[in-house]
Amino acid sequence: MKNLRITVNGTAYDVQVEELGSSSAPAAAAAPAPAAAPAAAPKPAAPSGNAGAVKVTAPMPGTVVRVEVNPGDAVTAGQDLVFIEAMKMETPVKAAQDGTVASIEVTAGDAVDTGKVLLTMN
Repeated sequence: MKNLRITVNGTAYDVQVEELGSSSAPAAAAAPAPAAAPAAAPKPAAPSGNAGAVKVTAPMPGTVVRVEVNPGDAVTAGQDLVFIEAMKMETPVKAAQDGTVASIEVTAGDAVDTGKVLLTMN
């Protein structure tokens, strides 16, 4: 255990952090390793035109808790698309712009790293 002091918005918190040995390294290596991401890249490319032109990516590593949209759904800027849990907190990933969901690249329970494509929009 390590004792750390973290300051958030000017308030200091003393916390204890447990270091997980090498068991966390394979999980981190396993997330980028799945060939599903490269295999998913041709899927948006298969439809002609700009299908899937906007990629919505994970802002942090975590676990997908739920996906709020389906392919073909019209979404508006600021709408919740996917919820990711990290450190026991659920964080919504919101649409940056209006559009239509082209493809969903994750399902509930998937572990994701920062930058992983969660879904694509038109």
